[in-house]
Amino acid sequence: MGCCGNDDDGGDGGEPPHPSPARTPDLSSPPSSAASDDSTISPMNSHFAALACRDTLRIIFEKLPVPDLARASCVCRIWSSVASDRDMVTRAFAAPWRLKEVVGVPSSGSFWRDNGIGKFAISHRIKRGDSVASLAVKYSVQVMDIKRLNNMMSDHGIYSRERLLIPISNPDILIDATCYIERDNHAKREVAVLYPEGVRDIEISSLLKRTTSEQGKKRILDSLRRSMQVDDGTAQYYLSISDGDPRAALSEFSEDLRWERQVGLA
Repeated sequence: MGCCGNDDDGGDGGEPPHPSPARTPDLSSPPSSAASDDSTISPMNSHFAALACRDTLRIIFEKLPVPDLARASCVCRIWSSVASDRDMVTRAFAAPWRLKEVVGVPSSGSFWRDNGIGKFAISHRIKRGDSVASLAVKYSVQVMDIKRLNNMMSDHGIYSRERLLIPISNPDILIDATCYIERDNHAKREVAVLYPEGVRDIEISSLLKRTTSEQGKKRILDSLRRSMQVDDGTAQYYLSISDGDPRAALSEFSEDLRWERQVGLA
């Protein structure tokens, strides 16, 4: 009996008892309440209803840079609707550069996802005696950067154009500036174009002179319609109330869009 007692108790002469194996946590079951209290806040957690409130989201998203705003639009449907709001993305696009205004509507929403300095350009109206090299010196940029932006294979391409897009080397020029989203047919891309003081008026007056022919008017109307993403009648209306000034028409259109969103019509 003593031996049996020793065997049962793991005493002298018997093998020591084997330790019980450690219990593997069940990962398939939800965490306990204590664990969930320490977990990261999730926007999909029903306990955080405030993160599904449009007004709250708007206040938060207004402080986000463009990359984070793009990520927020992928979280859920309501986040996407707030993060994709036209005023929201325009503000985020302009904020780092302290732009006064961004006029125009890009053909694709992906335009807003990148607001690097390469997205902006100065519009230079070509004058007699201009060359790519002289413009590079004037604007303190590289010759190859001008060619790359304007899709030019050689310096001779300048003579078939009325303007060149110049890369921006000094970001300070964007402060309190108004940029116009345009698609340049030669560059084959959409760019936020800056018209420096004194140059923009020349650009517009030259553009208006070219609209004297019916063919010229049609080209301007087609360009305006594509920029606004509207039908011919709407583009014609804004052109008419702006005395034929296409940039003023874009400004009027943008103001109307902003008003519609404020009153909840858009």
